[in-house]
Amino acid sequence: MFRAAAAVFAEAESAQNSAEIYPAGAELYKSGAACAKICAAGEKSGFLYNAAGGRENSMMRAGLFLILAGLASAALGAWETGMQEPANQIAADQQWLNRFMLAVICIIGAAVFGMMFYAIAKHRKDAGYKAAHFHENTTVEIIWTAVPMLIIIVMAIPATGVILRYKDTSAPDMTIKATGYQWKWSYDYLDDGVFFYSQLSTPPEQIGGKYYDAAGGATAAKSENYLLEVDNEVVVPVGKKIRLLLTSADVIHAWWVPQLGVKQDAVPGVVRDVWFRADREGVFRGQCAELCGKNHGFMPIVVRAVSGEKYAEWLAASGGGATADAAPLRAGQVIESAAPPPAEWTMESAMALGKKSYNTYCAACHQANGEGLAPAFPALKGSAIVKGAAAAHIDIVLKGKAATAMASFSYLSDADLAAIITYERNAWDGGGGGLVAPEDVAGAR
Repeated sequence: MFRAAAAVFAEAESAQNSAEIYPAGAELYKSGAACAKICAAGEKSGFLYNAAGGRENSMMRAGLFLILAGLASAALGAWETGMQEPANQIAADQQWLNRFMLAVICIIGAAVFGMMFYAIAKHRKDAGYKAAHFHENTTVEIIWTAVPMLIIIVMAIPATGVILRYKDTSAPDMTIKATGYQWKWSYDYLDDGVFFYSQLSTPPEQIGGKYYDAAGGATAAKSENYLLEVDNEVVVPVGKKIRLLLTSADVIHAWWVPQLGVKQDAVPGVVRDVWFRADREGVFRGQCAELCGKNHGFMPIVVRAVSGEKYAEWLAASGGGATADAAPLRAGQVIESAAPPPAEWTMESAMALGKKSYNTYCAACHQANGEGLAPAFPALKGSAIVKGAAAAHIDIVLKGKAATAMASFSYLSDADLAAIITYERNAWDGGGGGLVAPEDVAGAR
């Protein structure tokens, strides 16, 4: 008992040391330390032993065990191991269904293992039981066929109801088409003429590692929504049924926002649909839930549900280009850039902007050092594209390349594209690629 308590205390100390990463570690430390001290005090005083023969008092052991279990349970509660708070009825139904199925499974497991252990203990050879010899029993066979069928029916009825409601995409209030790319999403509001791309906005300095910096780790503290933040959020009105059309431009992705109870694969060449509704205002975060390549974990989804009035305001402002407030843009427009004005367009300013934009839009595939990930993502360093004519380099960035993972980046501004191309042509191999100006990109569009 005391060795177990000491082990818990050691675990608690470890949890305290990890409290910076896991805040609940502090609670576990307090609970484990308190229980360990109780046990140690009991052992020292002899209170856990009776006077008759020094035997351990089973009642006290049981009591201390309950204290330990209670404290540990309270501490574990701080870890928030349950599901996220649902934002609509479908998500709530899914969570209820999960708990119901778990209860049925636990009851079945308890019954099966209970009978098994009872048979082992009660019908053992040393207790004088002799094995029965029979080959069939019609009654038993009927029971073990009928009972599982009844259990399946009991489980299937509520499950079928939830699935039918989840799959009913009829009569939507609005429709959004979402397309998955490695590793970002595009959204097309088919009823309102709004189109934008959405991708990870966590700064490279927070991520570090080979994803952004081949030289080392992160250099900045992680933000509250680390790896779950995007540059352009999906904005929807509260209480409206949103039909989501899903497809992919490259590999299989999955659009998943647990609080909205929605998860659907995005398959290349196939358009699938699903629906969701936010019954309250708020920000709901999700991720791509289908392994889609190296940076699968860097493909978040953020849905912001607002009132009808705020949605109308957002819609009215959405034609002005993406800003720091995540106002997206209409189809055919480009993201406004924070590039220096043309009068200040120098190699130094272009390289500074180019490095930032390259890390945001290009490093995920081609790597921060330009060496790529062959064969899917070829190296830029030393390649013919960066060593060749600037016009060909501009063309492939604007138009992409068919049958490859290289998508068009024409939605970026002339300044951003000029800076990226300048950076790619001068960052490695000693430079010498020359300065590309925004006018060069504008002329190639």
